[in-house]
Parts: sequence; structure tokens; C-alpha cells
Amino acid sequence: MTRMTEATARLEHPLVVGTHELASRLIVGTGKYSTWELMRDCLVAAETDVITVAVRRERLIDDNGRNILDFIDLDRYTILPNTAGCFSAEDAVRVARLGREILEGLKNAGADWVKLEVLGDTKTLLPDPIATVEATERLVAEGFQVLCYTTDDPVTALRLKQAGATSVMPAGSPIGSGQGVLNPNNIRICLEYLKDDDESYPVIVDAGVGTASDVAMAMELGCDGVLLNTGIAGADDPLRMAVAMRHACHAGWLACRAGRIPKKLYATASSPETGVIAHRPK
Repeated sequence: MTRMTEATARLEHPLVVGTHELASRLIVGTGKYSTWELMRDCLVAAETDVITVAVRRERLIDDNGRNILDFIDLDRYTILPNTAGCFSAEDAVRVARLGREILEGLKNAGADWVKLEVLGDTKTLLPDPIATVEATERLVAEGFQVLCYTTDDPVTALRLKQAGATSVMPAGSPIGSGQGVLNPNNIRICLEYLKDDDESYPVIVDAGVGTASDVAMAMELGCDGVLLNTGIAGADDPLRMAVAMRHACHAGWLACRAGRIPKKLYATASSPETGVIAHRPK
């Protein structure tokens, strides 16, 4: 290990989400890739620990009859099943149970947790806040650790935490839109509300990031992690973008904790003017 690597290693802290400990703060989805071989390579490039998988049975098999699980190294990744495509609390609870059934017994499959999505409509893919709270309460009662996809509304975010959510995941912008973090002030308020009595409570931006700078912004705001899919899978060069997202997540996390300099209206000299012998022409 080099001296620089040793110094950097001392700054690292794992992300704890319920009973799961993550070395990487970047969570990557497995959908929308042109091939599962490309998906596999991008997951490696992103150096993620946790990957999301839509667990409806029809989404696990491709047109050639190949199972997505055959392209996921369960020695390397923990699967976070998600309820993508659900539009009611009842459907989301049913799919979460189905995910637990499919994944139970697989190594590192993550059958004890779920990424909850309960969508309000097909155009915006924004979450239904009432149905999301209802589904959260029901799943928590059944022993699930629930990671909730929600809007950036601070009141809804707090309600989800009060309902027992293991992590609240406000959207930066609508799913797959690539618009980045549209309302950083709301994310800041979400962080304030959710971490008010527990600084370690995990808040993860989920959805809408389109490039590395979006990930860095989310992390610099103080978020604990970023969950994304389309930003990598939809890029012109997904492999390069996977690497960029990995570095941006790490850089943003470090920058947030390093503390940026204050913004000033006028310049401040970076070289001191005192204690230095100045040689001026006569």
C-alpha cells in the first residue's frame, strides 16, 4: 500500500444501512443495459458492494432464457431487491414477499431488505406518498428492512422514517431523467429532518443523476450514498461512466467532510503578503 493510499484509507468509514455494512457508497441498478455481459462489466468498474434487482419473475429472464442471477457474482455483491413497477401498496408488498422467496437461501442475496417503490403514475414515475407510507408500515411489520424511494419533500421523508424505514432515499429528479439534483435546498432540509436525532441515519439520493458531477453534488450536500442505474446504463460508454460515477461518489463524500472554503464576493490572495521579501524594480 502506498503512503497516499494509507492516508486515504484512514478517512474511510463504511456506510451502515440496517444490518448491512457497505464499503462503497454507490449502489448500482442492473436494468437497461444492452447485454448482461455489459452489466456485469459495469458493476465491476463501479466497484459497488450492493446492486438492485427488480424481482418480478419475468424480469429475471432474458429473451434467450438466461437468468440475470447467472451474471451476478454473489461472492462480490449483495443484492437489494426492489419493487420497481408497482403502483399500489398491495402490489409492492406482494413483490417484496416474492423477492424474499426468490432470493432466500442465496449467498449475499439480501432477502431481509427491500428497496421500496410505489409509483403514482406512468408519466412522471414519481412515488405515491400515501401508498409508500402504507407499504412501509406493512413491510416493517413483516420484518423487512425498508429503503424507501420518495420525493424530495422533507415532510414525507420524515413520515417514512417515523413509519420505520431503515433508509429514506429522496429523488434528485424523476427516474431516468438525468436532470441531476434539481432542488438541493430540499435535500438539505431532508437531511436536517432525518438526521436531527440520529446523525448516522442513512440518507441516499435515488434517481435522476445523469453524470458524475450530479453524484458529487449529492454527496457534497451531505448524503450518505447515491443509488443510480440509467446514468451508467444509458451513457454512450457505460464502462467509462461507471468508473466516473465511482470516483465522483468518493470525491463528493470526502469533500463534504473536508469542508469547502466560504464563497466570497472578492478575491483573496492565495500567497501571503507578509513575511516574504518582495523584490520590486527600483
